[in-house]
Amino acid sequence: MKYTTTLIALRLLLCCALLWGFSACAKKDNTEPTTTVDQNPLANPNDGPAAGNPEGNAAIPAGAGLEDVTNPDVVIGDGTPASCTCEAVLAAVKKGGKITFNCGASPHIIEMTEPAKVFNNATPDVVIDGGGLITLSGRGKNRILYMNTCDQNLVWTTPNCQNQDHPRLTVQNITFANGNSTTETEYDGGGAIWVRGGRFKAVNTRFFNNICAGTGPDVGGGALRVFSQYNNLPVYIVNSTFGGAEGYGNKGANGGALSSIGVSWTIVNSLLTHNQALGNGGNPAKAGTPGGGSGGAIYNDGNTMTLTLLGTKIEQNEVNTHGSAIFFVSNNRTGDIVIDGSTIQNNVGGTWYPVHPGISMHDDTPVKVTNSVIK
Repeated sequence: MKYTTTLIALRLLLCCALLWGFSACAKKDNTEPTTTVDQNPLANPNDGPAAGNPEGNAAIPAGAGLEDVTNPDVVIGDGTPASCTCEAVLAAVKKGGKITFNCGASPHIIEMTEPAKVFNNATPDVVIDGGGLITLSGRGKNRILYMNTCDQNLVWTTPNCQNQDHPRLTVQNITFANGNSTTETEYDGGGAIWVRGGRFKAVNTRFFNNICAGTGPDVGGGALRVFSQYNNLPVYIVNSTFGGAEGYGNKGANGGALSSIGVSWTIVNSLLTHNQALGNGGNPAKAGTPGGGSGGAIYNDGNTMTLTLLGTKIEQNEVNTHGSAIFFVSNNRTGDIVIDGSTIQNNVGGTWYPVHPGISMHDDTPVKVTNSVIK
């Protein structure tokens, strides 16, 4: 894939940023990444593709918009870039509450040497608001953010960990770049963010060059991997970008941008482009293949679930097996898809398109399409 002139210029900016210096925690680990990925955390977040689909004008569902952080519980930084470190992010996320940043007036990259973890016994609501200036980078080495209501190390707080209403995690006005979960074994997938339980939403958020394991029949989510949302309520993705231009896309075995099992999604005014499902052979994997390669942008598997696309554009994603744009398999045939005011086009590869180009699904899955282009 050839790099554009713009991308080359951005990489030069990155070199300059290395001279300026990053957060102090990046000095802890000078080893080379274990997996080769495109390195582009962006020296200036404003130079990357903007958050959201500029053509999207769908109404935002109740509860799906920005959280109010007027009175934050934690402010990371004292006004200087040097004060905004990964240690500060780790401590803030562990404490919970409404988290904002005070790192100066210019965009700032915080390099994470380990994932920030949401503790289930901290606060019911955790909001991470980057103010449009903050990029959290996994340096191409590690996942960036992790929440799991069923992880005993994060404290069990209810007897029904897979279906509890908290923590409710929101990321907003922020960029996640160069997350890499390829070395994770227990909780695989989710190159930037991995979530189980409670609720999760992303608003005005960008995901660039995140990666998870590249093969396997049931692993995925180059950027996001989500399980077990409370009462099967949907994950909201609002005015957010996954990739957005050549050289910024996310990659994984399945679901180049996002992946889930038994989870519903409502994706509003968002942009999902240039993501890749790298696996081959599907699920279950065909003989002689490693498995995977489905859902260039979105991988939905499980039983009762919904996928709702409102004012969203999905294009120029790639797969090797099924669903160049979307893979949606409701095993008990109870799921459905709603597409309104959206565009799905120019996605590459794959087979099994019984109803619409780029969408792999059972031919009896209910699909309601209005005011949209699918080709």
